[in-house]
Amino acid sequence: MNRFISSIIIVAAVLVAVNTVITAASQSEPPSYHISMVVPLGPPDRWDYVVFDPDTGRVYVAHGDRVTVVDGTSGAVVGTVEGMPGGTHGIAVSHATGNGYTDDGKAGVVVEFDLTTLKVLKQIKAEIDADGIVFDPASGHIFVIDGDSGKLTVIDPKTDTVVATVDGGGGLEFGDTGNNGKFYVDGAEKNEIVRVDTATNMADAHWPMPTCVRPHGLAIDREHHRLFASCSNKVMVVMNADNGVVLATLPIGEGSDFASFDSQSDLAYSSNRDGTLSVIAEISPDKFVSLPPVQTPIGHARWRSTPRAAESIL
Repeated sequence: MNRFISSIIIVAAVLVAVNTVITAASQSEPPSYHISMVVPLGPPDRWDYVVFDPDTGRVYVAHGDRVTVVDGTSGAVVGTVEGMPGGTHGIAVSHATGNGYTDDGKAGVVVEFDLTTLKVLKQIKAEIDADGIVFDPASGHIFVIDGDSGKLTVIDPKTDTVVATVDGGGGLEFGDTGNNGKFYVDGAEKNEIVRVDTATNMADAHWPMPTCVRPHGLAIDREHHRLFASCSNKVMVVMNADNGVVLATLPIGEGSDFASFDSQSDLAYSSNRDGTLSVIAEISPDKFVSLPPVQTPIGHARWRSTPRAAESIL
């Protein structure tokens, strides 16, 4: 893909998710999006997770060997976090300590940076293929998903030390927190959801998804305790987050790599490489229907709402 076009599409996708109005009043039409701003970020042309911080309005972009930080309102580039030659992937923010976290996945380290100055403060050893990073409010810890290693590295931001390493039992993909003492991770190797107790830092459940092949995206409806796993075989599996019962399997587009749930509209999303954003409506906690997809640029785009957060990759 053309490098300049790639950068335009990524930022447009982020700002669409942050700034557009989602219209799903009838629950029979897909949400309506429009591009409100375009911000070219330039090279390098490798992209991964993009995280919107609702407390500050900043957008953090995993951008090759750095994290590029953008003002989500003006579109101005605030600065960069640099020095990760192996490539950045996940990003998490700890406002209580004033620090952010990203990774050098090839080196298997987590990189701590100052949220104000964006200066790198410390490297913390994780595992090879450190990838997704999520802040868990219930424990106050940072959970790092070491994908190919099948581990989760748990960091306490107050001390910037690893307090636990959780064995996921196989290769992992993305994860999300229930904000209730439980953390959920895609078990990509075994087609399952792995549940982790964030108080004991131990996996306390492995729930199979027979209709899912290699889950990649994972989102959660925290109010109704429902998980939405997007899978490589073009389906989204809906699971009860309390007991692992599969409630529904619905069609989505091809090439899914991320999922999102918007609690304001009760819509789940899967972004797909085939140029679609699949939309699943939660009619009730036990009834789910597929809505017409939203057309997006062909490539690889992620959208996330936690709340009003966005993640994109092309």
